[in-house]
Amino acid sequence: MFLDIRVTVCIFLCLSSQIMQAARCPTDELSLTNCAVINEKETQFEQHVTVRNLTHKYVFTLKKHPSVNSGAIAFSLPQRKWAGLSIGQEVEVTHYKFDRSKQCISTLTMEIDFLQKKSVDSNPYDSDQMAREFIQQFNNQAFSAGQQLVFSFCDKLFSLLIKDIEAMDPSILKGEGTPGKKPKIEIGLLLANSQVIFEKSETSSLTLVGKAKTRESRQSIISPDWNFEKMGIGGLDREFSDIFRRAFASRVFPPDIVEQMGCKHVKGILLYGPPGCGKTLMARQIGKMLKAREPKIVNGPEILNKYVGESEANIRKLFADAEDEQKRLGPNSGLHIIIFDEIDAICKQRGSMAGSTGVHDTVVNQLLSKIDGVEQLNNILVIGMTNRPDLIDEALLRPGRLEVKMEIGLPDEKGRIQILHIHTAKMRQHNLLASDVDVKELAVDTKNYSGAELEGLVRAAQSTAMNRHIKASNTVEVNIETAERLQVSRLDFMASLANDIKPAFGTNQEDYASYIMNGIIRWGDPVSVINFVKDICFHRFSSSGPPNSGKTALAAKIAEDSQFPFIKICSPDKMIGHSEIAKCQAIKKIFEDAYKSQLSCVVVDDIERLLDYVPIGPRFSNLVLQALLVLLKKPPPKGRKLLIIGTTSRKDVLQEMEMLDAFSTTIHIPNISRGEQLMEALELLGSFQDIERASIAKAVKGKNLWIGIKKLLMLIEMSVQMDPGYRVSKFLSLLKDEGA
Repeated sequence: MFLDIRVTVCIFLCLSSQIMQAARCPTDELSLTNCAVINEKETQFEQHVTVRNLTHKYVFTLKKHPSVNSGAIAFSLPQRKWAGLSIGQEVEVTHYKFDRSKQCISTLTMEIDFLQKKSVDSNPYDSDQMAREFIQQFNNQAFSAGQQLVFSFCDKLFSLLIKDIEAMDPSILKGEGTPGKKPKIEIGLLLANSQVIFEKSETSSLTLVGKAKTRESRQSIISPDWNFEKMGIGGLDREFSDIFRRAFASRVFPPDIVEQMGCKHVKGILLYGPPGCGKTLMARQIGKMLKAREPKIVNGPEILNKYVGESEANIRKLFADAEDEQKRLGPNSGLHIIIFDEIDAICKQRGSMAGSTGVHDTVVNQLLSKIDGVEQLNNILVIGMTNRPDLIDEALLRPGRLEVKMEIGLPDEKGRIQILHIHTAKMRQHNLLASDVDVKELAVDTKNYSGAELEGLVRAAQSTAMNRHIKASNTVEVNIETAERLQVSRLDFMASLANDIKPAFGTNQEDYASYIMNGIIRWGDPVSVINFVKDICFHRFSSSGPPNSGKTALAAKIAEDSQFPFIKICSPDKMIGHSEIAKCQAIKKIFEDAYKSQLSCVVVDDIERLLDYVPIGPRFSNLVLQALLVLLKKPPPKGRKLLIIGTTSRKDVLQEMEMLDAFSTTIHIPNISRGEQLMEALELLGSFQDIERASIAKAVKGKNLWIGIKKLLMLIEMSVQMDPGYRVSKFLSLLKDEGA
């Protein structure tokens, strides 16, 4: 009895395992079935078998055909390549049974490409229809990770490589509960309800459409672990949000949805604004924020070359990679980012450079043709940066080119807090920032500071703190004993604010302080106009009056008391020797700088002198007049407030030139006209003693006077140089000589 059982087991093993010879698949039709083929008389094997060569086992689905010799097992060329089999090689073939509770395929992911390069075309292939046909052709077949096979679809042959197999959750197979996590398996059985996903090969030019294509294309192109603080960006949250909405929202959506909407990706962004506000930093970090290749960064002047045609060739080289990839991969091409720093250097208005070789014009033409030419590239994002957007050719700024124009302006208080936090983070981390340093207080005190200036402020405070620990000896040495207690304190920041770092778009106190060296002498009610305009936020008014009446000093004092973060005085003494065009450009720049600040004050001093007015003729510069009229009437950008103060001694002249209409209010600053006003001014100045003032009051009592406060200060200064006994007589004599 024991012998019979042993013989039965031996016979069963012989039947279930057999040595067979590998052969070539007899027909092309059988090669496309993805099955190993045996003779129809081989009845010892069921549907699936394991084929063992010298080192590995491979699972195949069987098919029977009379043209295969008995004792042979036929494989297609892709199968032989995958399993490492040669024709005539002996292999061990064993029956294989699937465990349907663990080995049914939930998701099958495959890499697809054209089988032959000569059959390459640019037609789109519907991946959903492809998946349905794949399941019909290969239903109930065995598939292994890494397996290669050939798939026929729409009369085209495709090469497939199995990349990933996920098993079905047993609860789904039994119709119970909700699905859990899908385990990865090496060998699986394809069912009618399995999901098939096609991923295009990296080097393939195949165009896939539909939902069953590459899962990676449906994932966000935004890197999941990015944040502003780690990138060193502060105060640009709104700008980043706007750029994302315009430039990247369409790239996050699945390509098939974008295609159905007929939506085109934004190809260009122009970042402009004052220097040091983060344009270059933002452009550089956009590349890191995206899961794209490293951006190409090029400075505008680097494009230009002295040899004919080389400048245009440099532009073509920048786009060559994107062009080549789009030809190969079509809509599935990755994003190429090209960043132009100082783009105004190469993209000036065409025809604006008289007498030039025309290189700039041809460079602009080449750039336009690459971004939005006849052969359009849809896989590029061009980012241009400039401080002078007015210089750039208009054709480059229309939709389809650099269509997203984003101003990177001076940071507000919230932005300054973020920037200061970024630049003091390491000091806080290593306990090198004193507890008395309040970042919010610094943010309040640094109005109109750019990001670069805030970084410079932190560096200046650090150097001030380190300087305290340097020994004053013959050699420069660090005091090691005290250096261990190094901390940057509030006083270091305050000292740097006062002495080291001044904002480029701030107030030049030395500039307007020189106009009010002697302060404001409130000799009567007319001078109280300063209280009238002290709290004005958006207004235009001019102060007119006779020469030396203190108009400029009053205007400078109003500007100072306004506490605006940006104050600029447009004065004729800064434009001596300027041509008319140069003067217009200088005035225009002052107003453009003012528009960059939230609150600005511009004092246009001595307007008739700016206009080169002389009464003989009369003569004046019409070019400067028209420029001033345009700038005075132009409202500031939305959200910005501008206070304009003009001064003139010839109100009648400005009236004839129709310039007074550009101002909202005209305030007359008169001269001192009565003795009481003169005595009040002398008392406030304190230059004369009580007895001397009494003598002067007696002399001017009941007299009509006409003298400007500036002239009065000069007469007093001349008089006080005399001996005490002659000061009053000298002062009265000078008053008389002046016709007062």
